[in-house]
Amino acid sequence: MQPPGFIDKDHLDYVCSLRKSLYGLKQAPRAWYQELRDYLLSLGFYNSLTYVSLFIFSDAGTTLYILVYVDDIVVTGNNLARVDSIIALLGHRFSIKDLGPLYFFGCRSCPAFSWCCLSQRRYIMDLLTWTKMAASHPVRTPLATATSLRHDGDVPLSNGRDYHDIIGGLQYLALTRPDISYAVNKLSQVMQAPTTDHLNAAKRVLRYIMGTIDHGLLLHRQSYLSLHAYFDADWSGDKDDFSSTSHIKSFKEEERLFYAHYHVGSKSFMEVAKKTRNYR
Repeated sequence: MQPPGFIDKDHLDYVCSLRKSLYGLKQAPRAWYQELRDYLLSLGFYNSLTYVSLFIFSDAGTTLYILVYVDDIVVTGNNLARVDSIIALLGHRFSIKDLGPLYFFGCRSCPAFSWCCLSQRRYIMDLLTWTKMAASHPVRTPLATATSLRHDGDVPLSNGRDYHDIIGGLQYLALTRPDISYAVNKLSQVMQAPTTDHLNAAKRVLRYIMGTIDHGLLLHRQSYLSLHAYFDADWSGDKDDFSSTSHIKSFKEEERLFYAHYHVGSKSFMEVAKKTRNYR
């Protein structure tokens, strides 16, 4: 079948050969990736064995990284002159737009001499604007201390779609804001049947990030190998099934390595402690 405007009446059995991929076609992502990959390999880059969208260049003490997600590209390295030359080569081969300092998927990198801060300030502003909470009064904590988010709480929401979208947005924000991870997790446990109490608690988290909009994740260039771990647990804190929730946070100096929490049945304290040791 020939597309309208390109019908060859003398050769109706002919088909068109696609020379340039366009958005919306199933072949477009693969064709674009293959074209970019071939060009980067010709420049001396090689594919990461664990992540195919990461390309690495290493030569004579110069290390460059190119991270690709569809048509968003991050270029970085330890040699600014080589980084600029790679950007110039990409601009000569493809039609690209230099967006300046790193802003990737709502996350901005703010580098300094000895540290780098990952901030999602613009993403927070967009989230607050969408939820109509940009003019709200900020609060000092993401979740009230005495809050009990029960499954059979207040009036069920007639349409939980907005609640789901808010929680989804907060889950992505927790990548650089571990201070809201506990509250977001608690709110995520009632996704199947949210109520007005749950929605009010979610709005409180939005009010909290409104007052801490400039907070982010601080990464130090030099840090010593000093590990710190914190563990805490409640006792039958879940009022629906009386299960206990345990939390583990691990830090290397000022940097958070991982954060985990899990539920255990409230049978006995020794069983809870045993499961804790096995988990660690």
